[in-house]
Amino acid sequence: MVMDNFIKYKFKKIPESKLIENSYTYFEKMKTRRTVREFSRQQIPEEVIVNILKTAATSPSGANKQPWFFYVIKDRELKRKIRTAAERVETENYKYRFPDQMKEDLKILETDATKPFLEDAPYLIVVCKELYRIENDMKKKNYYVNESVGIAIGLLISAIHFTGLATVPYTPNPMSFLKNILKIPDNLSPVVILPVGYPKDEIMVPHLSKKILSQIHKIL
Repeated sequence: MVMDNFIKYKFKKIPESKLIENSYTYFEKMKTRRTVREFSRQQIPEEVIVNILKTAATSPSGANKQPWFFYVIKDRELKRKIRTAAERVETENYKYRFPDQMKEDLKILETDATKPFLEDAPYLIVVCKELYRIENDMKKKNYYVNESVGIAIGLLISAIHFTGLATVPYTPNPMSFLKNILKIPDNLSPVVILPVGYPKDEIMVPHLSKKILSQIHKIL
């Protein structure tokens, strides 16, 4: 082991009681998180978005290649173009691509091809996965790209909620329209759009339940 490549891990051990308290406090905060599709147009400081992205960038990744890139869209005209293109795709999806079972399952959310949140939210974060790196004009491999980007997205959503804002993970399929609008290079592929902002006042969200703990875990 080449010690020059390592630094001392600064870790402060806390009492067991504090571990339990911290885990419960975080759970209590995160269980109030909800997907929101109606956003206020109230502006938020750009510094908030920057800090949220910094949190996402702390995510672990395969061989530390950090195969993600974030486009932050605040320009109204760009957001309008994204909404127009997304609704065109979604109209095709709801009419022709979505199977009947999927449309049945989506009824509880009362969603359709109209996506006003793409214009209303003050910011859109488009998360891209880096399929490969370009170094010295040569393609270089990234590792565990989907897994790495998935973890980063989880941290990003958590940071948005912890900050006091709302989002909806929006994944129109196909997402190729974003490549053209944002001029995304070939080595990047869009994964999700996250509108970020305050929810509208007194909005309603679907009454959903989560699986109970015994359904999702087993201690061996």
